[in-house]
Amino acid sequence: MLTPVLLADLLAQSAERWPHATALHIDGTSIAYAAVQEAVSAHAAGLLALGLERADRVAIWLDKSPEMVIACFGAAAAGGAFVPINPVLKPQQVAHVLADSGARVLVTSAHRLALLAPCLAACGGLRHMVLTDDLPSGAEPRVAGILLHGWHALASAAARPAHRVIDSDMVAILYTSGSTGLPKGVVLSHRNLVAGAVSVVSYLGNHSGDTLLAALPLSFDAGFSQLTTAFHSGARVVLLNYLLPRDVLRTMASERVTGITAVPPLYIQLASLDWPAEIGENLRYFANTGGHMPRETLASLRRRVPRARPFLMYGLTEAFRSTYLPPDEVDRRPDSMGKAIPNAEILVLREDGTPCAPDEPGELVHRGALVSMGYWNDAERTAERFRPLPATAGPPLPEMAVYSGDTVRMDREGFLYFIGRRDEMIKSSGYRISPTEVEEALYATGLVGECAAFGVPHPVLGQAVHAVVTPSPPAALDTAQLLAACRAHMPAYMVPTQLHVMQSPLLRTPNGKIDRKRLAASAEQQHEH
Repeated sequence: MLTPVLLADLLAQSAERWPHATALHIDGTSIAYAAVQEAVSAHAAGLLALGLERADRVAIWLDKSPEMVIACFGAAAAGGAFVPINPVLKPQQVAHVLADSGARVLVTSAHRLALLAPCLAACGGLRHMVLTDDLPSGAEPRVAGILLHGWHALASAAARPAHRVIDSDMVAILYTSGSTGLPKGVVLSHRNLVAGAVSVVSYLGNHSGDTLLAALPLSFDAGFSQLTTAFHSGARVVLLNYLLPRDVLRTMASERVTGITAVPPLYIQLASLDWPAEIGENLRYFANTGGHMPRETLASLRRRVPRARPFLMYGLTEAFRSTYLPPDEVDRRPDSMGKAIPNAEILVLREDGTPCAPDEPGELVHRGALVSMGYWNDAERTAERFRPLPATAGPPLPEMAVYSGDTVRMDREGFLYFIGRRDEMIKSSGYRISPTEVEEALYATGLVGECAAFGVPHPVLGQAVHAVVTPSPPAALDTAQLLAACRAHMPAYMVPTQLHVMQSPLLRTPNGKIDRKRLAASAEQQHEH
């Protein structure tokens, strides 16, 4: 088997090896690898017929669907760059992504176009829209000066040569959730995505007999990874646009899912439900990303599916995936982020660029093939996060690395432990407190369903520790009991000075993570008033 070089190679090579095997499955419909490859080639030809130039951006604003997958890989196969937009974003946020990325083409649905229409005037670079709904034959309608095309009509264009690209060329821009402002785009190369797929498959052991559940948004790096790892290994991907956590469990049971990757808030919800027995009979692994998995949640999941192997992972969009904890180490060090994934090196550095001693807190710095190309159209922020490695830490020749902004420590055996984001650390009474550590202690009480800890300005302490919590169903939450449990297991300076109890699930980012920053801003606003 040839080594994949470009993103489109992942699909093309599996289509050649397993043409009749199912690549995508959604709502009872299966599409074979050869059919997906044929559709991608046709879509690429259609984009080229529209005049798509090399590195032109193709934005996709759709629910998870075969069309979304085909549009992403079709743009890549043509020599362009795809920009997947989270389907939960509002029209104003979508317009920002379109304008910021300079997208020339948008692939969406008629329903979403109607929502977006009032904002199109701000998207000056947009020239074409491809609608998944068919248009009347012979019609060339325009909206705000943008030419509309039907999905099937676009795919009927004659084949033509794609633009020549190499592995270091841009292939995608993934926009972060933008919880602290407008989303920013992380630019990824073919090499980034292919190296990520090869690395992840090597330690998850994915193969052509796997069925992977794509529960995360495909605009999220960990969500899109379900496609790249599956296509590299010939696995089957089940696309799921779920409404409730129970939908996830039903699908895992009915589709005999062997691998799932999700974020902690979803796992917290799933851990509170009864799991059909069929899940445990088929599930080979469950992987965590996007934040720390509470110990209680991990233990609950392992009780439900004792034969499934847990993979605790850490990553950042700027480097896709950085570390994983081998399942054999979970019992020994459940709080660890593990070690660097294959073909990556993780350093822990002081502010002066020198390596930290064992167990000394420092900034996590990632080097290797997965380091992205920087932030789109933002040289200032790129220069802050993407910097040359100092001679004391790196190779003899200059090399760009991504500085994560996360504070971690590495023990004497090389295992990493997350402490907190530098901009989220709570500074109270002279102590630096990790919100993750406070949250872990709250989860350990067994009294809370979800929680988020953060600092709120305080005239004496500098910052006071606040926490927002939901009750652990079905019990009502006794805050006095919860605080007493905290005092019994936490030093006094870490015990929350105020608890906010919410009955509904906590605020989420578009990628499904608990939005600590918005919760903190809301609490700070209430505190001021």
